[in-house]
This record gives sequence, C-alpha cells and structure tokens, in this order.
Amino acid sequence: MAKSKNIDPRAGMDVDSFKEDIKQHLRYTLAKDKYSSTEWDSYRSVVLSVMDRLHDRWLDTQQRYYDDNKKRVYYISMEYLIGRLLDNMLVNLGMQDVAAEAMKEVGLDYDKVRNAEWDAGLGNGGLGRLAACFLDSMATLGIPAIGYGIRYDYGIFYQSIENGYQVEKPDLWLRYGNPWDIVRPKIQYNVPFYGNSHAFHDDSGDLRFRWDNTHDVLAVAYDTPIPGYKNDVVNNLRLWKASSSSSIDLKSFNQGQYIDAVRDTQLNENISRVLYPNDKVFLGQELRLKQEFFLVAASVRDILRRFKKTNDDWRNLPNKVAIQCNDTHPNLAIPELMRILVDEEGLNWDLAWDITKKTMAYTNHTLLPEALEKWPVSLLRSLLPRHLQIIYEINRRFLNEISDQIGDDKGKISRLSIVGEGEDPVVHMASLGIVGSHKVNGVAALHSNLIKKHLFKDFYEIYPEKFTNKTNGITPRRWLRQSNRELSDLITGEIGEGWVTDLDQLKKLEKFVDDKKFMKKFAKVKQNNKQRMADYIEEKRGIEVNTKSMFDIQIKRIHEYKRQFMLALYAITQYNRIKAKPDGDYVPRTILVAGKAAPGYTMAKLFIKLMNDIGKKINNDSDVGDKLKFIFLENYSVTLAEKMIPSANLSEQISTAGFEASGTGNMKFALNGALTIGTLDGANVEIKEEVGEENIFIFGNTVDDVEKLRHEGYNPWDYYNSNDELKKALDQIKDGFFNDDEELYQPIIDSLLHKGDYFLVLADYEAYVNKQAEVDKLYKDQDEWNRKALLNTARVGKFSSDRTIKDYADEIWDVEVKK
Repeated sequence: MAKSKNIDPRAGMDVDSFKEDIKQHLRYTLAKDKYSSTEWDSYRSVVLSVMDRLHDRWLDTQQRYYDDNKKRVYYISMEYLIGRLLDNMLVNLGMQDVAAEAMKEVGLDYDKVRNAEWDAGLGNGGLGRLAACFLDSMATLGIPAIGYGIRYDYGIFYQSIENGYQVEKPDLWLRYGNPWDIVRPKIQYNVPFYGNSHAFHDDSGDLRFRWDNTHDVLAVAYDTPIPGYKNDVVNNLRLWKASSSSSIDLKSFNQGQYIDAVRDTQLNENISRVLYPNDKVFLGQELRLKQEFFLVAASVRDILRRFKKTNDDWRNLPNKVAIQCNDTHPNLAIPELMRILVDEEGLNWDLAWDITKKTMAYTNHTLLPEALEKWPVSLLRSLLPRHLQIIYEINRRFLNEISDQIGDDKGKISRLSIVGEGEDPVVHMASLGIVGSHKVNGVAALHSNLIKKHLFKDFYEIYPEKFTNKTNGITPRRWLRQSNRELSDLITGEIGEGWVTDLDQLKKLEKFVDDKKFMKKFAKVKQNNKQRMADYIEEKRGIEVNTKSMFDIQIKRIHEYKRQFMLALYAITQYNRIKAKPDGDYVPRTILVAGKAAPGYTMAKLFIKLMNDIGKKINNDSDVGDKLKFIFLENYSVTLAEKMIPSANLSEQISTAGFEASGTGNMKFALNGALTIGTLDGANVEIKEEVGEENIFIFGNTVDDVEKLRHEGYNPWDYYNSNDELKKALDQIKDGFFNDDEELYQPIIDSLLHKGDYFLVLADYEAYVNKQAEVDKLYKDQDEWNRKALLNTARVGKFSSDRTIKDYADEIWDVEVKK
C-alpha cells in the first residue's frame, strides 16, 4: 500500500497545520515559549505562518509572469495607506476562520493578536488608501503588477489630543520591525544627486550628455506580498529604503572624528526617514524633491532591469510596460526614463520620446491649483541638473509642436509652458505629466469634467484624446468583507459570496427591502456595530453614548474645504435649540469626527481645538443629556475607520462643490448601509445617480452656483445678518462661550466674515441645517430609514476598485484581466 504524501505544515490550509506552524515559529524562529512570549511574539508567529502560505503562491506567480512575458503594470505612488495586514491576508487566502480556530487551540486570542499589529500609515489619506485598494484589486483580477513606494521609517504622525489641541508625535510603526516584508539586499540601485551635466560628442559625432560627479544614495528593496482574493495570485509591493552608497569615512573614523564619519550615512538615510504630512505646498523643500526622485529613479531602474531580462528591443517597452504615476509626485519618472533611453542606451530623442509617452500615464487627484506641485528651477538645477536640461528640451519641443495652434497668444503660451517665467521660475509637474503621458485621468466624473473645463483647459484643447475619467473605487474585501464581518455574513447567507469579487451582485439585495425577517437582521447588524463603537468611545474617551441615537460621522483630513466647521456649526445650532427648549421632541444624535490636520496648517488645527471645546460644552450639559453628543476621536487611522464606518447611520460628505476630486469615504459608508448627507461634489454626484436621489440627502450650492456666486460678488455678511441661528453660533465662538480666551477663535471668524468665506460655509449653512431636519424626520421612521440604508448597500457596486482597475486595464494600460 502506497504511503500518503506528507504535507508540509507550512503549506496546509487546515486548522491542525496552521496550529502546528504557529507553535514551530514561536519556538524555533523566535526562540520563545509560552512562558517567555509576549503578544508581539504571538502576533509574529501567526504572521510568519501566514507568510509561509503566501511564499509558494508568491514565487509561483512571479515565475509565471516571467515565463508568460506579458505586459506588466507598475504603479508608482509616494503613499500607501495599507493599515493592518493580518485580517486582509487571511481574508484573501480564505483562511480567516481556520486561523482563528488554530489560534484558539494554541491559547491565543484572535483579537489580541491582530491588535498587536501597528497600522502601516505610509500615507496621509485618500491618495494612499486608494493606492492600497488598487493593489488589492490588481491581484484579485490577476493583473501582473508591482506597486512602488518608499519604506518610511516614520509614517503619518501619531495624533494625540492634549487640552483640545492636536499634538503630533512620531509614528514608530517599525519599532519592532515589520514581519510582513522581506528585504532584498541584492536588489539595490545607486540614485544620483547633484553633480554636473557635461556635453560631449560620441564616436558617431552625435551630441551626448554625461551626468557625473554625483552624490549617490543607495535604494534597497523591501517586498510585501499582495494576495488576490482566493485565486492563488500574489503580487508585490516594493518599498525602497535609503542607505549610504558607501560605508563610513574610515579616515575620519581613524582620526577619532566619529560624528563626521557617520554624518553622510545619516544624511543619506534621511531620504526615507519620514512621510511628509499633506500640507498645502512643498515648494522649495529639498528633502521632498529628493524623496520623489529617489522613488522614481529606483523604480524605473527596477522596471527596466526586469524588461531587459526577456526583451532586447526598446521599441517594445510600451508593449510590456505600463507605468502609472499616482498624482504629480512621481512625474519625474518622465525625464528619468528619457535620460536613461537617450544618455545611457543611446536612442535618438524622437524615438525615446515616443516610447516614453506610450509607457507613461498620469492620474490627477486635485482641483486645487495651489496643490499642483511646482519645483523651483534653481533647486532642480542643483539637485538634478541633467533632468532640468531634459525638461527644458521637452518644453521647447512641445511649444514648437503646438505653435500653429497657439500662435502669438502669450497668455496661452505662458499657461501651457512646463517651465514658468519670472525671477524665480518653476517647473509645473502636472504640465510635465500631461505632455509626457499618453493618458491623463481624473478620479470622478465631475472632477474629470472640471479638469477639462478649467484646470487643464488649454491642454485639453490640444490633446482631447489624452483626457479620460476613472472614477475611484474601494476594495470590498477590506471595506465590507473584513471590516463588517457580521453584515458580510448576512449578505453571503442570502445571495452567496460572489459579491466579494463582483460587487454588482449586491443588487440582488433589493428584493429583501420588504422582507421583514431580513430587515430585522439588517437593523440588528447596525445596532451591534454601534454598540461596539460605543464601547470603544467609552474606553477611549470615558463618554457614554446612546446607541439608539443616530450615529452621524465625518472622518477625513481636516481641511477648510472639507468643512468640518459647518458640521460644528450645526452641532452648536442643535445645542442652542435644546437649551432653549429642553423638553422638545429631538432625534438623539451622536456626532463623531476624526481626522488629522497637517502640522503646519494653523486653521485646521484651530478647528480641532474648537471641535473639542464644543464637545466639552455639549457633552457635560445636563440639559442636553443623551439627546446630543459631539465627540472628536484622536489618531484617525485605517483601523479606526474600520470601526467607525460600519457603525454610521449618516455619512457627512459636505465639501464645497468643486473642491473634492472624488472621495472614497463616501463609498465606504454607503456600502456599509449609511445614508449620505452631502453636496454635489466629487463622487457624491455618481453615488446619487446609483442609489437614487430619494435615498441620499443632497443640499447646497452646486459647482455652477459657486461660480455664479463668486462672479456676482459673494458677501458673507448677508448670510450672517439674515439668519439668527447662524449669527448666534458665530457670536458664541467669537465671544468665548466655548473657551474663556475670547481671542482664540478670532482667526476663524476673520476667515469667514472679513476674508470672504472662500469655502462658502455661510452660503450653505441654512440649506445644510434644513436638510438635517429632513434627516431627523426620516430617522424617526426606522423601517423606512433601514430600507433606504439597504438600498445604498445594494446599489453601490459601481464603486468597487475592481471596476476601476478593469477600466484602467482596458482603456489606459492595455493589459489582460484574469477571467
């Protein structure tokens, strides 16, 4: 009788194999036992066991990509807000329940194990979270892809609230290392800076350039596996860490000058030290520019190394390589690819430029002109002298090419020129991205239209075929299957699990809106999520909230255009109404706000202080009781979002129309059965189209209204003087009602009344408050509210990042999607 083949416990997908692997790693990899191990050791032993199951799939996937020699996608992003990975890895492996049972049998608590993981906060917000969702979708769709980023030692800062103020502390996410990544010490590239660009003639008499006398930094690769959902595909996220290209200066060391010996090493390593907080501008910040070039130089080198393994004709590069620049930050990849093709590979300019344009694509993420990167020519001349020459040449040829279209229109020439004019000229990175790419996309239908109509109007007139829209999406694996397991199980129990990879299948839920048994379960799931959130609030803030109250949530970066202040004004208004008539009929409401302000953004930080002061007043007023709570939760993160979003009844998406490119939080809330109150901005426009205008609360000035208001002359005093509730709320803020320091909030009042209220808070206030009254009225009818909530969940299939990535694959990258 033949012996059964022994299965390596590191590969088995059953409870016994996983349990044995955990024990083996704890003892033999970590040299710990049940007496000496900590929660971090337990977590690491579980991670290592998960990695064992990923490695075979990872290696097999990469070998298959190599053998097939199919076109690959390279997604370059300065940010990846990937959060915690344990749940995500187990969900996509189809092992969450197996792992939980195995942990239980070896005496580990699943929740404690996953809570030992620190969020990988390598991003500021939507941009980085979108990149993480896209990686998940590319793997799930079987697209050969690699994400490139920077392995920051410190991620987005840890936010604590002290006396109501935001205090930034270092995010030490790597304090104990990162068990999810693998260092590849043999994959490293010299990244040059400074030096000189010299012209010379080669043996054929052609003019060539050499960049020499550079100061080099070493980029070392760290790889994290990105598994697709139950398809055995494992893609790669490659993050670069900066290191010195040489060891310490031995001569200085031998002379006892230790600090000098290690100084250069430390300066080089600073490049990957810290993630820049999302501030208004980066103009003139040399370290930021170094980070951007460090990322693209290492990534382009890596891309071309991989291409040259199986290809020897550069004209084939666009058929094998698609490079997507996630916002303007990686657009230096355009001159860097040109430099390598022309200077190092000897291609003529026209051929190199044709190859570069067909290979590169650029995603724009902002409608704020001040947020579009501009780098001083003087800084580029010092730091990247050869690239500046290439950019000037790109610009010269571009302006010559379009000269017939623009004629002598000096205004248009100035607007189109990649290099600005004046005493301190700058390079416009967005313009470079448009000229040097074959496709430029916005991230929501409204955003893409505004790009063509306003932001890049002149470019659109020249290159209409380049501009396209790719509405953002979210991965249903993370934002429903993982973060809202109870709702996920309820849905799967009724319609199967096909929705996890085909979110449009959620439409099947519509037939249950009149099914009382199902709707009761649906309401129970929401209530349970609210209870979990309430427990968290009590634990963290010591505030007891009414779980029957409406959970009204706004979570996003703190910024004037996102208008957290308008929500605060509503809270004050509601508070004043309760104080005036304590026995009135009010719908209890718990308002929850979370988000970080960039450290240098004084107004946003003042908003945080104000919201905490408002909360302190409201939450401690016995007349108010549990009718109203206003709570700011500190240190917003992916993990906190995974708690807050499933608990929400109402989603606040109230930015000034025309300022939010897309938003993805709005999609996450709707998917989890929250109703949206919002302006017609970003993806709210498309959410309204999908869920039906009767299932969303839309208010306020539209993009056209905003333009008209500005054109006709907007006077905020008119709104202040004509609305008593608004006037009282603003006067309370100004007069020290919420803080004894009467001067503290004067900058907020000045920005609204004396500096024009640029984001039209006062113009939209009355419509917002009136719409909130409609929200209250509907919430009183819980059956109808839940019916609309379910329709939101059922109708947001469009907003899966799988759909977004399919659109990129078909219309920009020209790559196959695995069926």
